[in-house]
Amino acid sequence: MWARSSSTLCWSGLVWATASKPYTSPIRLALARVAGRITVDNFWVSIPTSFAQICADRHSTRGFLSQAVPTEVLEQLLITARMAPSGANLQPGTFTQVKGSVREELSADLVRAWRAGEAEVEDYDYFPKPMPMTLRKRQVAAAQALYGALGVPREDRQGRDAQFERNFRFFDAPVALVITLEHGFGSGGYMDLGMALYGFMLAAQTHGLSTCAIGAMASYPTRIREHLALTPNSVVVCGMALGYADPDAPVNQTRTERCTLNEYFRVVG
Repeated sequence: MWARSSSTLCWSGLVWATASKPYTSPIRLALARVAGRITVDNFWVSIPTSFAQICADRHSTRGFLSQAVPTEVLEQLLITARMAPSGANLQPGTFTQVKGSVREELSADLVRAWRAGEAEVEDYDYFPKPMPMTLRKRQVAAAQALYGALGVPREDRQGRDAQFERNFRFFDAPVALVITLEHGFGSGGYMDLGMALYGFMLAAQTHGLSTCAIGAMASYPTRIREHLALTPNSVVVCGMALGYADPDAPVNQTRTERCTLNEYFRVVG
C-alpha cells in the first residue's frame, strides 16, 4: 500500500526522502533507474525496470496527484513517441496541450453539452456497427471492472454519469492533451498514430508517470476545434491525461483482462 504525507510518499513502509538535487541530473537519474526509482521535485517515484514490466504495469489511470509534470519531461515523452514507425515516414498526428482558462472553458462546455444530451457528428467511427457479441462481452467486462472498483452499482445511473463526465475534465490530470489527425488520412494514418500514442504511454511509465487515453473527447469535435482554434481539417482523435497516479484513488485499482493467446494468434502451414 502507498501512504502519503505532505512531503514524502511511502511504498511498503520505505520512506523516500525529499530530493535535494534536480530530477534532471544525468548521474542521479542513471543511478535511480538502476534502483528502480526516480525523484520528482519532493518525492520518489517507482519506475519499472524491464520492457515487459512497463507493458504489464501500464493501465488507464483516472485519479491523479496535483503534482506538476516538468515541461522537459513532457517534451521528452513527445520526442520518444514520435520515434514510432509510420508508413513512408509521414509521422501523422498532432499533440496539443490544453492549459489554463482554455482548458477550464473547454471542459465546462463539454460537460454542459454532455449533461444536456447534445450530440455531434464524430469525425470517425470508433466501434464496429453492429458490435459483435464477443466484443460486446469485453466492453461490458471493462465497464464492470471500472464501476466495480468505484463501488458504483449498475442501477446507480447518477454515480456512473458522474464518473463518465470526468472524461471531459481529463480526470483532473496535471497535463491535458488533445490528439488530432490531418483530414484525409486513411486507416493507415490511424494505425501509425496509434503506435505513437502507445509509445507515449509506455515512455510515461519509465518516468513514473501514468496516462489515460480519452476516446470520449472524440464525441465533440466541433466544440474542441472551436476552443483550441484548430483548423477545420483537424480530425479529433482522442484526449490524453498525464500525471502521477494517486495511489489512494479507488478508481486506479481498475484492471481489465487480456485475451488468451489462442484467441488472436494462429499458425498456418
